[in-house]
Amino acid sequence: MVPYESLYGCKCHIPLCWIELGKRRVLGPELVSETEDKVRLFWDRLKVASDRKKSYTDLKRRDIEYSMSYFVFFKVSLWKKVLRFGRKGKLGPKFIGPYRVLKRMRPIAYYLELLSELDRVHDIFHVFMLRRYWSDPSYVVSVEEIEVKPDLAFVEELIQIFDRDIKILRRKSISLVKVLW
Repeated sequence: MVPYESLYGCKCHIPLCWIELGKRRVLGPELVSETEDKVRLFWDRLKVASDRKKSYTDLKRRDIEYSMSYFVFFKVSLWKKVLRFGRKGKLGPKFIGPYRVLKRMRPIAYYLELLSELDRVHDIFHVFMLRRYWSDPSYVVSVEEIEVKPDLAFVEELIQIFDRDIKILRRKSISLVKVLW
């Protein structure tokens, strides 16, 4: 495809000629061969640029597979205006979940078990819209450790002070304390 076609989507109806200014030349086979050489040069340079871009992309590309027992998050940042997941705007979540993988439809498509609130969302997702959920037991807080009062308040208790520091601004100093609660 010539540059004009790639930019505007239709063929150019003006005869183009890449020759130096000066002598007036008669149209003939030499002009056609020169034009073909220039087009071939253009194609070669486009191929080199395309191959370079592909090599950079292939460095970051990786094959991702999820099994049936995995839990995944799925990407919703593109759906800000269509569906709202909690907050709206800049503070809206990029991924929601975790959801269980039920079936692998194709090498790049997975069928997820979604909640009934998401019945308007199609439940088959491309692999690049999914992120693996790695469960970390250190993030789970057991309910027995938290003592909740009848007015639904709880008291945080100091366990250890790690570090103390004083931050000095222009006219005042602020004491900073790093605490394990």
